[in-house]
Amino acid sequence: MKNGFVKIACCTPEIRVADCEFNKAKILEQIEMCKESGTKIIVFPELCVTGATCGDLFVREALVKDAEKALLEIAEKTARTDGVIIVGAPVRANEKLYNCAVVMNYGEIIGIVPKTVLSNSDRRVFSAFDGETLWADLGENPVSVGQGLFICENMSELKFGIEISDDAFGVDSMSESLVTAGATVMINLCAMPEVVESSSKRRDFFKVMSEKLCCTYVVCSAGDGESTTDCVFAGHNIICENGKILAESKPFENEITISEADVKKLCFERRRKGFETEDLFDDEFTFNLENTDTQLTRYISKMPFVPECEKKRAERCEDILTMQAKGLAKRFEHTNSKTLVIGISGGLDSTLALLVCAKTMDMLNRPRTDIVAVTMPCFGTTKRTRSNAEILCNELGVAFREVDISKAVLQHFEDIGHDKNDHSVTYENSQARERTQVIMDIANQVGGLVVGTGDLSELALGWATYNGDHMSMYGVNASIPKTLVRYVVRHYAESCGVENIRNVLLDIVDTPVSPELLPTDEKGEMTQKTEDLVGPYELHDFFIYYALRWGFEPEKLFRVAEYAFDGEYDKKTILFWLRTFFRRFINQQFKRSCLPDGAKIGAVSLSPRGDFSMPSDASANLWLREINEICKKENITLN
Repeated sequence: MKNGFVKIACCTPEIRVADCEFNKAKILEQIEMCKESGTKIIVFPELCVTGATCGDLFVREALVKDAEKALLEIAEKTARTDGVIIVGAPVRANEKLYNCAVVMNYGEIIGIVPKTVLSNSDRRVFSAFDGETLWADLGENPVSVGQGLFICENMSELKFGIEISDDAFGVDSMSESLVTAGATVMINLCAMPEVVESSSKRRDFFKVMSEKLCCTYVVCSAGDGESTTDCVFAGHNIICENGKILAESKPFENEITISEADVKKLCFERRRKGFETEDLFDDEFTFNLENTDTQLTRYISKMPFVPECEKKRAERCEDILTMQAKGLAKRFEHTNSKTLVIGISGGLDSTLALLVCAKTMDMLNRPRTDIVAVTMPCFGTTKRTRSNAEILCNELGVAFREVDISKAVLQHFEDIGHDKNDHSVTYENSQARERTQVIMDIANQVGGLVVGTGDLSELALGWATYNGDHMSMYGVNASIPKTLVRYVVRHYAESCGVENIRNVLLDIVDTPVSPELLPTDEKGEMTQKTEDLVGPYELHDFFIYYALRWGFEPEKLFRVAEYAFDGEYDKKTILFWLRTFFRRFINQQFKRSCLPDGAKIGAVSLSPRGDFSMPSDASANLWLREINEICKKENITLN
């Protein structure tokens, strides 16, 4: 349960219709299996104590009594189980019979939830719950029967609601009411017959509902052993969260399906969306769970900004290029500009920005010669990047200019009294600011709009020279992270159909990321690589996504990064760059507070005008202290 992760299991045991003793044994057997994996919420299907296909046998006193006996024995046998167990069974209350979910915690039946929407077959034997006050005689004390929230006493974010099968499909579904009341987890016990395409429809329905309700949806289905007199049951179990499938069983395999809900993440998303709760139920049931570590099994992508499916990735890249070009086209027309002016270095970011410029001009039916691409070599420029910049510009058919800024920068050093052999930050930033001055002045010459090239990852880390490459008239890459920039450029290379463009773009993709502000070595090779200085971009983009999009704090970020990058980065490396990330992210806000305009493209944007507002003088100490505490626990000393 640490960090908001709660392990949940859907169990579809083998059953025998109307054989409660056999079914009880199979239920207990699967509970033991789930305990070994640290499961905290164990769910069984609708009416699984008796079987859902008993028909008119449900009205027989012997079957109902046997079911009640089995429930009490399951509760007794699980008295030392650290978890909540939810079992479907027929239950008598106020002289009526209800199709119910029976909820147990540490050997006690803490609540019973009746089905509210009955199918035609249900109506033959069960009563529909209509909100009346009900009590069931199970054990020594009467147990409340009704709808309400189940609330974990030692984790406020963990609140679950229960519905049974058809309760989910009404116009005013029970799930909507329970989520409005605060449930972060919805549990559906069902016995839905399987027909052609029903599994895909079921998957799509609950996946969409989990996103609509911003919850974890747990669907536990009846399967092996149910009567096949008129239909079959597939045991199709689903655990989905906020629109994504976390785990799913194959129909007819009757697998135990396990994953982890992230209830803290869901609560963060609800706060972000302004989710409001209402007290809609009189009944509240409480339960306890030990706050132990939860072993993660759910999939966590190392590159959350980049789709792993090749087809989806290609579609995403096309969408990104189109959105970037649409945003730039609007700004270009609004400002009555005659040209687009861009600094081109032969690196990834300026390459993507140039491709966007070309797509923009094509979109506007303007010649690509209205793009003025300026390369500005200086002390650290390599032949490789300089050559790639020129080849790309020539192949795209844009106007290409070269302005060697070496003399201007040396003159500037002389003017301000800076030793050219002193390769400090002044040495580097003077070049960046000179380049910005050059393209701004050229834009004045040609009636141009200066297109910015900096990406989301650089903005998050403050890896830009203030009033240098930090500044432009429109930043097309402002919400594209570095890991995604690489894939968009690669996609363009593979889909453009021009061999020379493909070759140069793939070489640019393979070139190490560098600002090229320090002198080259004796072989003319770059001596400055960005990731050696600020850290691996795949780690920083991971931190950006989970910290900014989902509100993860350092402890949780460290944990999921260690899990996602297992075998690639050790604990010390992750913590070192995590500390770098938070220190730079908080301290460099002043650069983002005066960020040029640029369209939001993906899930994360750092624009101070709407998506991310933070004071420029906030302290990073709170987050750095938490990282220091992690280091103490892990016995790690950072340099």
